[in-house]
Parts: sequence; C-alpha cells; structure tokens
Amino acid sequence: MSVRDLTYSVDAVVLDIEGTTSATGFVVDVLYPYSRSRFAALLAERSKDPEVARAVAQVREAIGEPDADAGRVEKALNSWLDDDVKATPLKTLQGIVWSEGFARGDLVSHFYDDVVPRLRAWHSAGVRLYVYSSGSVAAQRAWFTNSPEGDLTSLVSGLYDTENAGPKQEAESYRRIAAATQVAPDRLLFLSDRPGELDAARAAGWHTVGVRRPGEPYFEQGVGDHAAAGTFDEITVSRSTT
Repeated sequence: MSVRDLTYSVDAVVLDIEGTTSATGFVVDVLYPYSRSRFAALLAERSKDPEVARAVAQVREAIGEPDADAGRVEKALNSWLDDDVKATPLKTLQGIVWSEGFARGDLVSHFYDDVVPRLRAWHSAGVRLYVYSSGSVAAQRAWFTNSPEGDLTSLVSGLYDTENAGPKQEAESYRRIAAATQVAPDRLLFLSDRPGELDAARAAGWHTVGVRRPGEPYFEQGVGDHAAAGTFDEITVSRSTT
C-alpha cells in the first residue's frame, strides 16, 4: 500500500487518544495538574479500595520500597508525572481521580473538531471502534462519557490500556487486541501520532495511519514510512466485505 493511500476497507478502527483524537496540551496542562492536586486525598480516603490498594502495591514494587507510606507513594507518582512515565499504577490512579473529576463536573474532555463527526460516520457505516491508550480504561471511559458533545461511549466497542493489552510499542499487545476483538489483523486500522506504536501495530499485521497535527509533540518527528494524515477527514474508512 502506498503511504499516500488513505482509503481502508476494515472491520474496526483502534484509536489512540493523546495527540490523535485529542490535544496533548489538554492532558498535560489540565488533567496532569488535576491529578497531582488529588493524589493525596485519594491515597488517604480510598486506600482500602481494591483498585487503589493494588496500584499502591505496584508503586511500592516499582520503587523497591515495600513499606513506602502514602507520602512516599505520592512523591513517586508526582515524579513519574514530571517525567511523563507511562507507569501502569500511575495511569490507574490518574484514571480514578479523573473519573471522579468528570463525575463532579470539574472536567470535560477534549476532542479535535474533525474527530467526533468522523467517528460517528464510521460507526454508522458498521465499522467497530476501539480505544487503545496508555491512560487507564477508567480514564478512557470517563473521557468518552464526558465529551463536549455528550456521552460518546455508544460509539466505542471496547477499551484497551497497558494493563489489559500490554505496552503500546510491543507487537504482542496488538496481537492481544486482535484476539480479544476477534478481528483479523488485516481488518484492523490503528491511528496514532507515535511512530513506535505504529511500528508495533504494523508488525502485528495491522493497517496504520500516523496522525500529524501541528503543535503536537510528534509533529516534527513525523511518522516514519507510515501513511500520514493531518486530520481524520483525510482518512476514508468503509466496512470490509470479505
């Protein structure tokens, strides 16, 4: 396939969020500070919740301090935030904080203007939509539930993160998603702004398009030899018939 060919006949499209459907700046400038401001309360008030307790145990294991108290765990989380480390326990706890923030009305998610109309069109055409993001499934669900255009979760057939699928730059993660969705690899299209993720998806047999939006961190780097689009409007997707 030519890198200029942006027409695909597939059964499903899998979406990255940050830098692809939505602005990285919103995540970094709005969501990250919000989670930082709420970590202490979360660790104090919900320490016995199974999901929180499991994430805290993962933090302690990652930093090699099995007896780390809440303050030390918070410090580790904030350090990972500063360095933009895609650590699973960080993403889990961020997802819980963000879900609460969205539920309270403190937060409303962001989508680029071209995204939602195209998602609705693809969904109406019978193409299944999935999300694969480093953000937790809880955060993804809150993101799509609380969009500026209302609840978009009816458009999405499934959500995948680094915990239920694996690291985003490993081909095996994309094989797991293909198996879970029961869609053949050559009937899957992955949209992302990150070349390493696109490489991994292609290695698993998927179609790929790199989304290059001005102002996003990976815009200047480009997407290697993958097909590239500036907006979702440049991508034509139809349901495969074979």
